[in-house]
Amino acid sequence: MAAPRGVERLLNVIMTIGSRRRVTRETLFRVIPEYAESASADAAERLFERDKAEIRALGLDLRTETDPWDESIVHYRIARGAGELAALDLTPAEYTVLLAASRAWDDASAGGPARRVRAKLLSLGQEADPDLVRRTPQGAVESLPVLTPLLEAVSAGRAVTFRYRAASGAATERRVEPWIVGVHDGAWYVLGHDLDREAPRLFRASRIESYPRVKGVATVTPPADLDLASAVNGAGAGASENADAVLDLAPYKALILRDRVGASVDAPRIELPDCSRAEARRHVLGASRWAALAQPTAWREEIAAICAHIARRHARPVDPAEVEQGAVRPRTAIRTPSTSTDHLSRLISEAAYVHDRGEAELAAMAAEFGITEKQLIDDLQVLFVCGDLGTGWQDLIEAEWEDGWVRVRNAEALQGPLRLSAPEVTALLAGLAALDGAGGEEKGVIASARAKLCAALGQEGQDDAEHSASTAPAPASEHASAPRASRVDRIVARIQEALAAGEPVALRYSPPDRPGTSVRRLRPLRLESSTGRAYLRAIDLDVAASAAGSAAAERTFRTDRIVEILDPEAGAGAGAEAAPQEAPNLTGETRGSQAGTAETEAWLRLEPAAAWIAEAFDAAEIRDLPDGEGVLARIERPVRSALVDAVMEAAGAAELLVPDGLRGEIAQLARDAAARHGASEPLG
Repeated sequence: MAAPRGVERLLNVIMTIGSRRRVTRETLFRVIPEYAESASADAAERLFERDKAEIRALGLDLRTETDPWDESIVHYRIARGAGELAALDLTPAEYTVLLAASRAWDDASAGGPARRVRAKLLSLGQEADPDLVRRTPQGAVESLPVLTPLLEAVSAGRAVTFRYRAASGAATERRVEPWIVGVHDGAWYVLGHDLDREAPRLFRASRIESYPRVKGVATVTPPADLDLASAVNGAGAGASENADAVLDLAPYKALILRDRVGASVDAPRIELPDCSRAEARRHVLGASRWAALAQPTAWREEIAAICAHIARRHARPVDPAEVEQGAVRPRTAIRTPSTSTDHLSRLISEAAYVHDRGEAELAAMAAEFGITEKQLIDDLQVLFVCGDLGTGWQDLIEAEWEDGWVRVRNAEALQGPLRLSAPEVTALLAGLAALDGAGGEEKGVIASARAKLCAALGQEGQDDAEHSASTAPAPASEHASAPRASRVDRIVARIQEALAAGEPVALRYSPPDRPGTSVRRLRPLRLESSTGRAYLRAIDLDVAASAAGSAAAERTFRTDRIVEILDPEAGAGAGAEAAPQEAPNLTGETRGSQAGTAETEAWLRLEPAAAWIAEAFDAAEIRDLPDGEGVLARIERPVRSALVDAVMEAAGAAELLVPDGLRGEIAQLARDAAARHGASEPLG
């Protein structure tokens, strides 16, 4: 597939300038066909100005210099000297985790910064640490096309407009000056000044339904104490009293809460110091199978009332017509087409990649860049017709690939790293946040790589007599994950050792919906990280021994539910339940409870306060109910235990309508939780 003429022209301009110490504007206008064939001198000038801006956006340091003997003569050059390049100084380990971070994006839906960043990293000429590659988790970050203009608006200090759908379901046009575009618990948020409401506001990026458009220069100075995590946690919470909350827990359950306060895995009671009422309510309801609030008494009574309300709501008969209400909300489809800058970044990085290695295997190189072999060959064909036009058509780039190995010659002008822009650095920081959930031995490497990226955010600028722009406040990537407890770090480190050595492990696992623990004997395949949580993908060796093959025995385990790593020989009784210690009325075991995937779809009625459930479970269909009463959400094959916990955590703002069996499970669970908290009213 031929590249757009603009890509070829820009590549020719870069090659012509970069192949010599400097070149005059007159020479460029004479040898670049599109400039020479322009309708007028002004048209050529305008085209050249656009090209200069694109070249700088690529990360190339295009310098403009006036001839000291004749001020009417302007020279151009691309800074390539060792003292001129401000490339990231990365260790092999830091480079490896940054490559992993760059792969956390879905290229099909990500914006320009996310698409460009992997190619720019590959232009650094470094090699990844193969052992670390096997141990580093595969992260996943929410990939949204609206992020590109939002990140660029923060960097440039601009205001934007977009169509936004609030949790209530109402969609309105918003005018916002973005201050921070960052990640919290795996989701993107925009924190900024709402021009219509004249106040700071927080927006979830996935609810933006139109491509943000720039509308003027930002005028409101961001506060000095901006913090995305605080803004997300405080959104809609209002004033909340704080106290030392005391929780009773079933053994081996609610491990995240135990780790937070340093309690043992079987302690029957823990204390959450200076906990807000809303936070305590969320923790207890979200783990209602295993947790009960002991103190304060007033909060306990509130939880009892909420659980009684959930039980009554799920005990009533459901009219099938309830699922047919409302108008179907069209799914938002915003696509950001690849730009010439995206394509050029990849072309230049591919040339630099091969130049640093002498040659590269075609298939391996395509995999590194995240493209198909055909796309790579198409790129090489573009390189083949471009080059330094200042010395004639004979001085073009030479590329060959017929024998399965890629070689590129005559492209020295493309050698060297491409600088990362502020939006691209932010994209990488978000990718690093997606790896944080796994931690383990790589936590220190991730932290040092993050520090170097943050240091690079304030270093952009042009040394150009014609082009000077002040750098706006750089976007910050926020992630709310607190430092992981040492217990989880030790577990992840042991798993990483097993991955590197290709050895099996035995672990004690706490199922989400059954009391006690089970012992699993596994062969780890990889660590994965998504929405702030880490998972182990592994083959259950005991299931594999009795199944038709290993594929049927692949299982996923949340690392924060792993109680401990055992000696591999301990797996002899794999799958057997470990008896829970005595914990009256806290097992929360429900009839027919299963952690697996529901066999049918689920429909839920969600009030605005529970709209997050539709987003968390990626609802296949949403119907807006009349009069702002909320929405109906259809979820395909949800994980049963996770959906039950979400409905409980929503504190009465969510009702599961179908399937009936799961609805009955929620009703029973809510009745049990209400009774544990001393409900004084009938439970239905």
